[in-house]
Amino acid sequence: MNDQIGVTPLPILAVLGPSDASSEEAAIAERIGSVAARAGWVVLTGGGSGVMEAASRGAFEVGGLTVGVLPTSGPGGGYPNEWVRVPIYTGSGSARNAFNVLSANLCIAVGGGPGTLSEIALALKSGTPVWCWRSWDLTPPPGSDHPLPRVFEHEDELLASLESNLPEIPNS
Repeated sequence: MNDQIGVTPLPILAVLGPSDASSEEAAIAERIGSVAARAGWVVLTGGGSGVMEAASRGAFEVGGLTVGVLPTSGPGGGYPNEWVRVPIYTGSGSARNAFNVLSANLCIAVGGGPGTLSEIALALKSGTPVWCWRSWDLTPPPGSDHPLPRVFEHEDELLASLESNLPEIPNS
């Protein structure tokens, strides 16, 4: 809570994943966005197509707030997707990945390429929890005590865990 003005920030779920998502990845991302929005969470993405668009659509369609942290300095090149209600133009290209994960209370990676891997790494480095579904399989070097993402094999397990854990995740 911000004691100076008495306002508690809204919790933010960052949904990470590729712009060229498979239909299965898009379907789970849409469901993730919907579950989070129904629980009162802001759904934040990179604002593009694929997983980002699907998560935004899922949140928007149930009345949720969607934020897109965009690599561009203005509209164009597919940014923002039509479901983003708060576009944040950074003009920073892939460096915007840091803004995505540092703004989140929880990150969920669905599939993904190198951009998603960079977001996972930045989230883990910052201490932001990461959940993965059919995303990168990470193994730390021997002797490492770095946290690893929570990995889900089945979408129903991920969605059930999301529904039951969202109220428990700290809002920083």
